[in-house]
Amino acid sequence: MSRIAANPIPYWATAGKTRPVFDEAFRDFQEIGFTAVKADVPDDMTASSYLSWITSYGLQPSLSLFNSPFDETVAPADEVERAKKFAAAQVGLGLDRTMISSMAVPERLASPAVGAGFSPARLDRAIDMCGEVCRTLAAEGLQPLHHSHVGGVFETEHEITKLLDDLGPEVIGFGPDTGHLRWAGIDPAAFIRRYADRLGGIHIKDVFPDLLDRRDLSYRAATETKRLWAEPGLGVVDFEAVLAAIPPTYDGDFMIEVDEPSVESKRESHRMSFEWAQTALAGRVSP
Repeated sequence: MSRIAANPIPYWATAGKTRPVFDEAFRDFQEIGFTAVKADVPDDMTASSYLSWITSYGLQPSLSLFNSPFDETVAPADEVERAKKFAAAQVGLGLDRTMISSMAVPERLASPAVGAGFSPARLDRAIDMCGEVCRTLAAEGLQPLHHSHVGGVFETEHEITKLLDDLGPEVIGFGPDTGHLRWAGIDPAAFIRRYADRLGGIHIKDVFPDLLDRRDLSYRAATETKRLWAEPGLGVVDFEAVLAAIPPTYDGDFMIEVDEPSVESKRESHRMSFEWAQTALAGRVSP
């Protein structure tokens, strides 16, 4: 059965992915009741030592994310090699799928959620490169699922649908983020229904309405206001419709992700989110 998983991003986003930072997050997750966590293996750890580490907190690995700009700043051959190493660690943890995303194109971080600097040629090149990486991940035993993310080359509805439609279900699955879709002006429920047969993972994220129509804030500035990302149920994402769009055969986890908590305490943000998820996802997740 699916699990309620946690992404410790607010712990490490500014402090870095260090063991003390993860220790704090894992302690909090254990006390709150989470049983699964996004699998981020530190560079100085093996997959087996990481697994032993998180297991000591009562946690199991949940699907992670392979991130690349998929633009002219990276070479396809280099990204393929990174994908092979990433896949080896993830498969070593017993995982069979991963999200794959683009999230760091400078002009789009400066002007997020509007498809800044759109170029058909760049999009085609990015799709080709993403396809090559997806095939590499699959060959290593890891099913790739596209993960929507504002700030990347696959940001708008046109860009995401072209990626998914051009590559097809045999190359790439679907692992949406409800908050990023909503920020980009896409109806999460409708989009999930469109690609429901390819759904293998999901990030449960909410957004406040305050900044959805602002065009004068960078990605970082919008996040730092604490009025962009919301704990699930506090924002404008229609989760009743989202959950109705998810097929009963869905076998992935429901990963809670609040990049920048709207409350001061990271632990309290996760407690609120877990409490909401236990009610909203009753019958869909392990007790």
